[in-house]
Order: sequence, then structure tokens, then C-alpha cells
Amino acid sequence: MSEAVQHVPGRAKYLVCVDGSAHARVAVRFACLRARHTNGQVVLLTAIEPAEFEHWMAVRDTMLEEKREEAEHVLQDLAAEVNEWAGMMPELMVREGHIGDEILAAVEEDPAISFLVVGAAPPAARHGKLISWLASQLAGRLGIPLVVVPGNLTDEQLANIA
Repeated sequence: MSEAVQHVPGRAKYLVCVDGSAHARVAVRFACLRARHTNGQVVLLTAIEPAEFEHWMAVRDTMLEEKREEAEHVLQDLAAEVNEWAGMMPELMVREGHIGDEILAAVEEDPAISFLVVGAAPPAARHGKLISWLASQLAGRLGIPLVVVPGNLTDEQLANIA
């Protein structure tokens, strides 16, 4: 799924990595506020990790299709929220592969993407693989600012910083 949204030259695109989590939703809200304040656009990206069932292709294909449907559902829900928060429809991307590789590919394919926005899970959640990987492996190759949004920010806090 990649819905084409007409890009207007000179408008920053905020690429947000989403997975349906609460902290990803906060990152989307931040990107919406920034896009609204800067006349920018929002791009939502979710990556489907490849299945490891080489011996059972039918099982792998079924699992991949289920993951794709789930990803598309998450993106549609978030697209409705982006429309409500920022008054625009976002560009939607479902990509298959490792999230870091897919982020790099998306940025390379679309030079209008100006910021990568990711939500950070609260420390108690012990989710930080993407942030750690981005900081250690991707940040030097990215070529655009990486914005890490704490996932525990309130709407009021977001409004104050966006």
C-alpha cells in the first residue's frame, strides 16, 4: 500500500514510523502539529518484517498477508487521526523488509522527506530496539534530522513544543 498524495514543492514531509503502539501515535501527533505549523505533509510508514518460514511457503505467504492486512488497518486508523489533527490526508506506505532498510529506501526514493519522526516507548516498556538501531546504524547515513518523540508526552506538551 502506498497511497499517492500530491507533493507540493517546498513543503517538508515528516516521515513517521508507526506500528500501532501508543508511543507511535504520539509521534504521529507531533508530526501532524509540525506539518500544520509549517504547511508540511505527513507520511506514515510501517514495515512488515519478512517471515522466516522458508520450508513452508504457503504458511509464510499467509502470515505475510495477515501482517499486511493488520498494517493497512493501523495505517487507515492513523490516517483518519492525521486528517482530524492536521486537516490533511497523509501518504501511506507499507513496505516489506527490515524497518531500517525500509526507512533508508523511503528517504532515498523521496527527496522531499525532510524529517524522520519516531516515538520512544517509556523506559518501563523496555522497547527501544528501533531507537537504538537508528542512533547507532542509521543516523550517520540518514541525511535528514531524526526526531525522537517521547511517547509519554501529553497533547498539551506536544502543542507547546510543536
